[in-house]
Amino acid sequence: MNVPINLFMWSMACLPIVVLLVLMIKFQWGATEAAPIGLLITVFTGLAFYKADIKLLASESAKGIWSALVVLIIVWTAILLYEVANEAKAFLVIRNGMQKLLPNELLLVIAMGWVFESFLQGITGFGVAVAVGAPLLVGIGVLPLWAVIIPLIGHAWGNTFGTLAVAWDALTMSAGLEPGTELYLQTALWAAIFIWVWNVITGLAICWFYGKGKALKKGLPAVLIISLIQGGGQLILTQINTTIACFIPACISLVVLFVLGRTKIYKDKWSVEDSRIMNREFTEDNSDKSTQNMSLVQAFFPYAILTVITLVVLLIAPIKAFLGQFSFGLAFPETSTAYGFVNEASASFSPLSPFTHASMFLLIASLVGLLYFRKHGWIKVGGCRAVFVQSIQKTVPSGIAVIGFIIMSKIMGGTGQTMVLANGIANVLGTGYAVLAPVVGMLGAFMTSSNMASNILFGEFQITTANLLGLKTAAILGAQTAGGAIGNTICPGNIILGTTTAKILGKEGLVLKKIMPITLSAAILVGIILFFTIIFA
Repeated sequence: MNVPINLFMWSMACLPIVVLLVLMIKFQWGATEAAPIGLLITVFTGLAFYKADIKLLASESAKGIWSALVVLIIVWTAILLYEVANEAKAFLVIRNGMQKLLPNELLLVIAMGWVFESFLQGITGFGVAVAVGAPLLVGIGVLPLWAVIIPLIGHAWGNTFGTLAVAWDALTMSAGLEPGTELYLQTALWAAIFIWVWNVITGLAICWFYGKGKALKKGLPAVLIISLIQGGGQLILTQINTTIACFIPACISLVVLFVLGRTKIYKDKWSVEDSRIMNREFTEDNSDKSTQNMSLVQAFFPYAILTVITLVVLLIAPIKAFLGQFSFGLAFPETSTAYGFVNEASASFSPLSPFTHASMFLLIASLVGLLYFRKHGWIKVGGCRAVFVQSIQKTVPSGIAVIGFIIMSKIMGGTGQTMVLANGIANVLGTGYAVLAPVVGMLGAFMTSSNMASNILFGEFQITTANLLGLKTAAILGAQTAGGAIGNTICPGNIILGTTTAKILGKEGLVLKKIMPITLSAAILVGIILFFTIIFA
């Protein structure tokens, strides 16, 4: 492989990402409009400067389309689940029930934007927490823009060990870590430490968004307790069982939240009247009496079904093994650039196991929920058809952007542009690379809309770089996946899910502009902690 790693080639690899960010942040373009531009630039740089041919571009584009379809199945089923609950007015019941249980408005926002999202991320992932959390926050009076931003931040800490550790498993596979070995456990420990830092930032950021200093003072006890359970609990469980390291603490924090609502500091009604994230002109629509006999437990019924199905299938080994044996993927030939950058042939690229895939769990939960709500009369005649029509209509705009972004990331990876980006950073910074190790993970998550994909993309690179520079391998890998988790806050796919269900599709650039400073700052903070740990070790 003779791909030149110099400033010009590095700049050309950066160009699609820079243009994408400028269009979305500076000019407020939506992801649907910006994605095709980024894709066209990627194709141009691949052909003109990285010496790719049409065969390679076609192959990587096909891989991107296939990967995008797998993601879009999740997008559609996540939106379908939302539409089922929305059609039954379950969110109205959830909102009213939570407001009664949590009279403190700040604690209510924390509940809806952080704790409940953590619970969903623990078992589902793939943007479901954002898709569900955004309309819930809108329902309690949060402005739509902030209703997208808050769950984006709130769910991200669970992106490594959540979804029953799928992103963590991807990292161990990419980096060749054997379960139970010292390196495996040390990497899990470092990852959990760095994620705990982000978890604390999450809670503090939500308080700051809600009411700055006044809310920070009021919310600090709750934030510290919840973070101790989530971040600390995850840290302990990574040394016992990584599969449930996020899910168990997320469940415990959900229960503890309601206990906090009964304590002296949070049991009374409290709010910041001039909160910038709240719509004080918002009025609850209680004119619809069709759900007056629906309890809070019944409103959560589809999510309870989702939880049970996910745990049964993924935690009971014989069931998971039986259902997981059914999988299929597409075959791709070997391709290479004129520089000798090779993409190996694949007999079954990114195989899909439909019966253990998150979309299957979401689909079953949606259908069971639909039947349950229909049986009780909460979904009227014609409502079933409306659920499917609306879910498809909302998926189509999201699909354009998701397909564009994933094809773009595949072409960047397949032409060597991603490799040049990462190596250029490492070669220039040397030991100081430690500061940017989590930023590389964050960049990978942004490019692929997945911490899992970021770990696959950069896991081997991170471990190779750590060995070349003499850095602690476990710490660098931990920073990689922590950065990927942080990067999920700016994943275009997740942002689109939120703007879709919050009904502000096209505002992705504004969301990115608001959320980017805290995301980048958190990733750099993790990098600084890593750097000084290495220096003084």
